[in-house]
Amino acid sequence: MNRTEDRPRTMTNDLPLTLVDDHAHAWSPRDARTRFRAGLTGPTAGVAAGHTQVNLISVPADWAYDMLLFCQRNPKPCPVLDVTDAGSWSTVLADGADLRTDLPRYRVWQDGELVDEPTDVRAYWRGDLVSFLIGCSFTFEWALSEAGVPIRHVEQGRNVPMYVTSRECRPAGRLHGPVVVSMRPVPPQHLAAAIRESSLLPAVHGSPVHCGDPSALGIDDLASPDFGEAVEAEPDDIPVFWACGVTPQAAVTASRPPFAITHAPGQMFLTDARDEQYRVA
Repeated sequence: MNRTEDRPRTMTNDLPLTLVDDHAHAWSPRDARTRFRAGLTGPTAGVAAGHTQVNLISVPADWAYDMLLFCQRNPKPCPVLDVTDAGSWSTVLADGADLRTDLPRYRVWQDGELVDEPTDVRAYWRGDLVSFLIGCSFTFEWALSEAGVPIRHVEQGRNVPMYVTSRECRPAGRLHGPVVVSMRPVPPQHLAAAIRESSLLPAVHGSPVHCGDPSALGIDDLASPDFGEAVEAEPDDIPVFWACGVTPQAAVTASRPPFAITHAPGQMFLTDARDEQYRVA
């Protein structure tokens, strides 16, 4: 069953950006960040196609080692692509970007409780915050699509569904919590391609953690995701689950650090990096 004690808080229901602008897939990452900085919000699947998207979590410096160790011990849900210096809002992944303003929507946490979902966190920024940029499964969707695998949530203009599972991460210092997964329904004839193509991108979660019966992950109802939106599967589709970079948010809920800033689930940071950079073959 879904674990209510670690269940994420309700997310602001922004429209996918592909519904706001049919050309969002052709934006450059800089264009996308400029639009987000100006206040545009929405899930970013398919935006700035070919460029790597990342999850964000910023924690006080005295929690940064715990977070780094948590990510090192749980590389499937938390593959780290960059870590900033304390107080810095820049990243080598995106020249000139501002991590405080350039995501569509953020989440602000105090003592493990969600207190705000702003589009700009400059008012909350602190000089001791260390930011972790974690690989996102949106990045490998281009490879799935090129291999003929349908991406149901993109087809349906929805945010990808995400679920808190009954699987626990390996704890690190003061941080612990359950693994979060994203789910994509895959037709049986495309299952091998979905596994193969995603496995070639381990820096953005890599191969699935489970295929088939959701109850094996402690998920009761695919129609009731903890994050994102439910998608409509075709009758023969197999639910395929990938480790998800929202896992640190579940750890925040479970471990209750005094303060944290994260992305809103599905509303990612667009980097200048090309997806092919993270392909291992």
